[in-house]
Amino acid sequence: MTIEDAAASLRTGATTSTALTRTMLDRIARLDPALGAYVTVTEDEALAAAAGADADFARGCDRSPLQGVPLVVKDLIATRDAPTRANSEVLDPGWGGGADAPAVARLRAAGSVLLGKSTTNEFACGLPERTARFPFPRNPWNPEHTPMGSSSGTAIAVSAGLALGGLGTDTGGSVRGPAGANGCTGLKVSFGRVPKNGVVPCAFTLDTVGPMARSAYDCALILDAIAGHDPGDPYSSPVPPDRYAEGARDGGAEGLRVGVPTRYFLDSPLLDGEVRTAVLRAADELADAGATLTYVVVPHAQEANDANNITFLSEAFAYHRTNLTGRWDEYGRTTRELLARAAFFTGADYVQAQRVRALFRRGLADVFAKVDVLLTPVSFTAAAPIATADLAAALFRPGFHGPWNASGLPSAAVPCGFTEAGLPLSFQVVGRPFAESTVLRVADAYQRRTDWHLRVPPTASADDASADAAHPRAAHQRGAHRGFAGSTPTPEEGAG
Repeated sequence: MTIEDAAASLRTGATTSTALTRTMLDRIARLDPALGAYVTVTEDEALAAAAGADADFARGCDRSPLQGVPLVVKDLIATRDAPTRANSEVLDPGWGGGADAPAVARLRAAGSVLLGKSTTNEFACGLPERTARFPFPRNPWNPEHTPMGSSSGTAIAVSAGLALGGLGTDTGGSVRGPAGANGCTGLKVSFGRVPKNGVVPCAFTLDTVGPMARSAYDCALILDAIAGHDPGDPYSSPVPPDRYAEGARDGGAEGLRVGVPTRYFLDSPLLDGEVRTAVLRAADELADAGATLTYVVVPHAQEANDANNITFLSEAFAYHRTNLTGRWDEYGRTTRELLARAAFFTGADYVQAQRVRALFRRGLADVFAKVDVLLTPVSFTAAAPIATADLAAALFRPGFHGPWNASGLPSAAVPCGFTEAGLPLSFQVVGRPFAESTVLRVADAYQRRTDWHLRVPPTASADDASADAAHPRAAHQRGAHRGFAGSTPTPEEGAG
């Protein structure tokens, strides 16, 4: 069920928020011990909120499309009814002062039902560790594969039907990576679009809070509730938010100019062939929907990714420096080793990284003068086996997430197929600053022509036969595609 579906059912009386919430809680109890999506389930508070939503419906009060909808919040974001632990023994569980972060307060004001807190990597930095007392997250499509990123708990919950949507954070890909790996939709918003006070910092000039859900339209509904300035966040933008759900359905892909960058993105020797094929077929689908495809060059993408890594580690190290000195052994091994690397960066390295970020933004302005959005892979491969996860190695490889954090641009992960082994594949849509509506419009246009985002993983479909019958996982054959997917651009085309 999507949020859109649930909103319709709640308003026709086909279901109640209490029944929907009870179903989610029962599924969490049955499935989550094997998946590790939740660190805290706030059952009593969720049922009370659901009863309140039902009472509002009964008296004709309709706060928003999210009223009565069960959601989850990443355990990096403060809530009044559960401790915020950031998956760490170091953080005081009273962090946040028992108050909701603005993004959470806005969800409650919209009538949402919050089921609890979702698992994260420690401080959104390290890898999950089996020896920690926090849940170990697993990919619902194959539990031996990684859910890929610090917002993995929310992605797992959405994919496996343990919530209808929720919040993640993205500093270097932690919304888009897990969304892509787990087969749901995730939006990294423009820097400053959603206030991040009440969120445990990772990197002050990169952190964003964004929606994750089954569909792009669902993400738009969540963003409508949480976007907008907050005076408590000095980085919060005064740019007024759009009406994102309206924008997502505003005209489909017809007439949009989609730039497809080959250099660095599609020509990388690290890019898996199944990923490349799926992304180019998605581009063809958008062309069939009326978009114009153009090969473009994104200048300095690798340098921007490196600048993002230097900025991310330096700012995270600044936040953790005192605790790393005094409480080294209380951090997880991968977290402390990753953060400690930043001690070798100099002030000059950090300044140069900021200069590269500015240079990259200027180059992107020229690119976006020719196109409305960019279309790239989300990751080089589908979700890797847990046994091969190597955070340090990944940090110094090329990446498809970091450039958009470095530039502050909105970007969404959109499901677009499966590997032969049955793991989800996704493409990424990148837009101009504060053009979330256009990014969501492209994603929604694609999703109204495909159903990859509605597929149900085996761990969920075995538990819910009706969902399995409605959305079989077996890959269906779509019609003939345009030659774009099989073509290779010449250097001249790439330079255009």
